[in-house]
Amino acid sequence: MIAIDARWPHRQTLIQSGPVARSRGRDVDWRRLCSSLQVAFGYIKQMTTNLTQERSDFAQQRRARTRRFAYRAFQIIFLLHVYLAWRLLPDLPIGRELQLLAGLGLALSSLLIPFGTLGRVFFVNQIVIDRLTWAGGLSMGWASSLLVFTLMRDLAMLVLGLQVWRQESAVFVLGLSIIVTMIGFFNARRVAKVVHVSIPLHRLPTELVGFTIVQVSDLHVGSTIRRNYVQAIVGRVNELTPDVIVLTGDIVDGYVAQLAGEVEPLAGLRARHGSYLVTGNHEYYHGAAEWISAFRRLGLHPLLNQHVVLNHNGAEIVIAGINDFSANKSAHDHVSDPTAALAESPIGAPKIMLAHQPRSGPAAEAAGSDLQLSGHTHGGQFWPWNYFVRLQQPYVAGLHRLGAMWIYTSRGTGYWGPPKRFGAPSEITLITLSRAA
Repeated sequence: MIAIDARWPHRQTLIQSGPVARSRGRDVDWRRLCSSLQVAFGYIKQMTTNLTQERSDFAQQRRARTRRFAYRAFQIIFLLHVYLAWRLLPDLPIGRELQLLAGLGLALSSLLIPFGTLGRVFFVNQIVIDRLTWAGGLSMGWASSLLVFTLMRDLAMLVLGLQVWRQESAVFVLGLSIIVTMIGFFNARRVAKVVHVSIPLHRLPTELVGFTIVQVSDLHVGSTIRRNYVQAIVGRVNELTPDVIVLTGDIVDGYVAQLAGEVEPLAGLRARHGSYLVTGNHEYYHGAAEWISAFRRLGLHPLLNQHVVLNHNGAEIVIAGINDFSANKSAHDHVSDPTAALAESPIGAPKIMLAHQPRSGPAAEAAGSDLQLSGHTHGGQFWPWNYFVRLQQPYVAGLHRLGAMWIYTSRGTGYWGPPKRFGAPSEITLITLSRAA
């Protein structure tokens, strides 16, 4: 039955027969209320479904772009391997059967490099991904050296006319590539050595002379760098009994779900004033927000365009940190901002800026930083790529002066891609502050 509520002559209220309740002087029709809520919940559900679909579509688009990149990379890598086969195999003193076998090996290498680097795009099983990463990394390291030495051989033969040494030079190039790769593998897999650096700062208070900072950078925990290596690094860092520990980005190369157990030893880092961290570009490749939360659970202190003021023997020192230089490409709300990081910091206190990439230096210097600690470059990781790093970064490794600021660039504590370091050893950096003359 439908009736007109006569108590409200200025409007008509439809009341369905059935149970009716009183609330704040008005009649509440529970059936209509439930119906309205049902419609509202349906609308919310639809919005959530649409949002989930949009996120799924975005993930699929990103995966598709990555696959297209992988295919283009494969084409280039395949052509480079064809060049190697063309220039070397005919000159090697081996039979046709061995030449064919070597050609098949080069073809396999051209497949392993892109699939090993981007294994997670094509495969789900973590064991498969890890093994492909190992195989692809070893292939990349060896093929890189072979390519460089082959190009140098061809240039020498062209300029110096060493045509009579074709066989000997081909054997030399092959042997040298193997030796360099083996040495590079040993250097990469051993625990990083401690590098001692003294940095003089103007107006450094007497209480801060001798203040020690241990820098760990570019660990790249992932398929080839696992928990045991992290534990060894933590042990070596703690032996130095530093005043503060800083981690300057690219700590991981994978997602939290994959690597949470592998990074657990970082919870054991010990320093008088704690451990501080900034993001690197690789954190943003694998869910930076999730990793920031995971690092906090380990007792590390991420600095996201922020600073802390440490009181050391009665004197203040500022440790600031900024998001990665290119973070906003992956997370629009993670712009790198040195000015914001140092906002309202104590005037006159020494200011240490943690920035993953050296090219953040000019902005950090303009913001008033006295020292910037960076990584990212790996020092080139292995010769001759250290010369190409300069095309993107102003500094490759070591201590440099930038205006009124010092900048130190670590060669990294781990490695990325090929398990290979040649001419650019990994490092744990022990920085001691001194007073400039």
